[in-house]
Amino acid sequence: MSTSPDRSPATEPWRPLTGRVALVTGAGRGLGYGVARALARAGAAVGAADIDAGELARAGAAIRSDGGAVRELRFDVSDPGACEGAVRELVARWGRLDIVVHAAILMPLIRFDATTPALWRRQIDISIGGLVNLTRSVWPVMASQGGGHLIGVASGSSVRGYHHEVVYCTAKHAQEGFVKALALEAGPQRIAVNTIGPGAPIKPTGISWAELEALPASERGAWADPVDLGRAFVWLAAQPPERFSGLRFDAGPIVRSLDAEGPDFAFAPEKVTLYVDDFVARQRWMAAYPHMEP
Repeated sequence: MSTSPDRSPATEPWRPLTGRVALVTGAGRGLGYGVARALARAGAAVGAADIDAGELARAGAAIRSDGGAVRELRFDVSDPGACEGAVRELVARWGRLDIVVHAAILMPLIRFDATTPALWRRQIDISIGGLVNLTRSVWPVMASQGGGHLIGVASGSSVRGYHHEVVYCTAKHAQEGFVKALALEAGPQRIAVNTIGPGAPIKPTGISWAELEALPASERGAWADPVDLGRAFVWLAAQPPERFSGLRFDAGPIVRSLDAEGPDFAFAPEKVTLYVDDFVARQRWMAAYPHMEP
């Protein structure tokens, strides 16, 4: 994978999302930035959202330089009204909203006993709260237009615990529970609900653009290109919503499958996730769960 966050993926143009509209939060830096650019390169009109005006402007300029259509949206995902306003703005501009990727996060590395109640609440409100707010806001739009994709960003903290990440791990675990349960209710509306982890080493969340550019190339080269990883989000968003829901994917394996076999690669769980046993168990649970009317 590339060592530069601004490299164009070394693949032929692939635009399966032409005519679709996406909203990506946390698009100002890191994985959210890469996903926003990848979705736009794949043909989607993108609402790039972030709370940092400078980083948001940078993302918008990068998407435009790729020839993509973008609307920059500065808002706080912890605010339900702001999420509703962003959805209304994109629907008013482009007539629909097909894909929501929630990458916005607050991740201070801090011990539990040093975490104030306010900081605890703030992290939860952005991570799982933001996903819930966005889902509530876009649900009637996706239901009325015949479907869509809701995608949260997973990590190793979705399945394991780490020092100085108590709140972050709590929120990421909660996101998986949200996805598992909501997928059982979302089928009749053809709304797919999933998560994707990076599945490869990526730049730590807290490193800004200025800090990244000041690092030696050898250190930056250890991290995967977020735009390249964004192709995994393109692949999932290009699937029919009823094909996959309630599942956790990983971008690294998907990108390797795309590079080896192309977009129509022969599906197998080990080609799309690092957590094959969990993936298969979820599929079995979804298939066996009693059908319930909405």
